[in-house]
Amino acid sequence: MLVQSKETDDCTVMGPGTSMQKAAAIIRPFLDKLPKLFYKNGPKAHFSAAWVPMSGIANRINALKPDIVHLHWIGEGMMSIEEIARIKSPIIWTLHDSWAFTGGCHVRLSCERYLDGCGSCPVLGSRRQRDLSSIVFNRKKRTYSKIKNFSITAPSKWLAESAAASKLLGERKVVPIPIPLDTRSFSPVAKSVARNILNLPEKKQFILFGAKNALGDQNKGFTLLLDSLNRIQTEDVELLIIGSNKPAIPFETGIETHYLGTIHDNIALQIIYSAADVTVVPSYQEAFGQAATESMSCGTPVVAFGTTGLLDIVDHKANGYLAEPYSTADLAKGIDWVLSNKNNETTGRAAREKAVSAFDVSVVIQAYLEQYKKALGIGS
Repeated sequence: MLVQSKETDDCTVMGPGTSMQKAAAIIRPFLDKLPKLFYKNGPKAHFSAAWVPMSGIANRINALKPDIVHLHWIGEGMMSIEEIARIKSPIIWTLHDSWAFTGGCHVRLSCERYLDGCGSCPVLGSRRQRDLSSIVFNRKKRTYSKIKNFSITAPSKWLAESAAASKLLGERKVVPIPIPLDTRSFSPVAKSVARNILNLPEKKQFILFGAKNALGDQNKGFTLLLDSLNRIQTEDVELLIIGSNKPAIPFETGIETHYLGTIHDNIALQIIYSAADVTVVPSYQEAFGQAATESMSCGTPVVAFGTTGLLDIVDHKANGYLAEPYSTADLAKGIDWVLSNKNNETTGRAAREKAVSAFDVSVVIQAYLEQYKKALGIGS
């Protein structure tokens, strides 16, 4: 694995080697954000121009002479768009958001300008057809045309279909393959044990909400959750939040709220998922929904909006509840359904079974091996 910033001593992970390379790895993410600063009216959404040249990544890859290069996240200034075409080996690129087929945004929400070449970008707050998004879009178009052996995978059917419909990747076959999950690490812990470890009352019912920057990332839908909490009918309910610390001015959730902060290890996550009665994923858009699969693998049902990547994960009223998109009333109804469901244990078992059968690492590995063989021309 080749990364821009190495944070462990794992010998199989290659990061910057020299002091100069380490300094550059710190500076490049800031440089990559500079073009967006010319657009003052856009929302604070993630936008990557991938313009910073001479990362040296392509040279390092080519020196290793790999049979296949499997790209994942290459943003934050890790490499420029043009450098992708300098990679000599066959490329498989797993998309983790919409960036590869847009003019720079990662979460496109309802915008469909990526179908026609971008420009007048709502993320930039731009009304000009020739803006940064159209420039980035055309750079991608020129670069992708130079790559011959280039395969695309996406973690959900929705993202695969979006990429396949795009002007940039529409001529490429996009294969949906879910993000792998270690279902042994994410396995059920007895609820009483989990709550005892977390010092939580055993007789309450707990709603779990969590994401990186859970309260600050608008896409994760915390404001939608707040509205739904005012509508639920179930009593003796408390809220668990992971991914954010308690703010200086706490949100009015209407129920007792526990802020668990940022969690850095799977054991702690396993205990938290197991302690909860339901996990709510109220995102506007998810390329996949890793928190949902982790929760289900721990036997905790998920309530989410029936849209984007979550459609591949939650089966309505089987292992969770899919609410009408962005209806906080129906989201509340789903939370009540799980919490009041007399067959909650059955729903939890079904959630665990779905996670193991569809998302376990052993299943996903086989799907990727097939893609590797095709890229190398091995077998049928």
